[in-house]
Amino acid sequence: MKTYEITVNGKMYQVSVEEIDAASFQNNQQKLDTSAQTNQSSQQHTVTPTASSGITVAAPMPGTIIKLNVQIGEAVKAGQVLCVLEAMKMENEIVAPEDGTVSEVSVSKGAAVEAGDSLVRL
Repeated sequence: MKTYEITVNGKMYQVSVEEIDAASFQNNQQKLDTSAQTNQSSQQHTVTPTASSGITVAAPMPGTIIKLNVQIGEAVKAGQVLCVLEAMKMENEIVAPEDGTVSEVSVSKGAAVEAGDSLVRL
């Protein structure tokens, strides 16, 4: 995995990039398409269960990650704060919907996210 720094509209972001094979790309694209359809049908959904990969905790609104409280492999309890999302000058705690183990962290501190973007997978 390689990490790059890019600047967008005067703001610097760190981006980690991992090279994957075509089959993995297709699989990820299908998951994103499914997630986008789910988010379009209901803006209130912030948790998307999937049979093979657990639960994805998604951003409920656009904003910036100002605090990340978990890492891969960490056990979490329902209601535990996973990260803090700043939106419209308000800090919003994003919590675990149920007990589980963090299998993926899709964001880093300072990352800009849109509504429906994956934050953490349990």
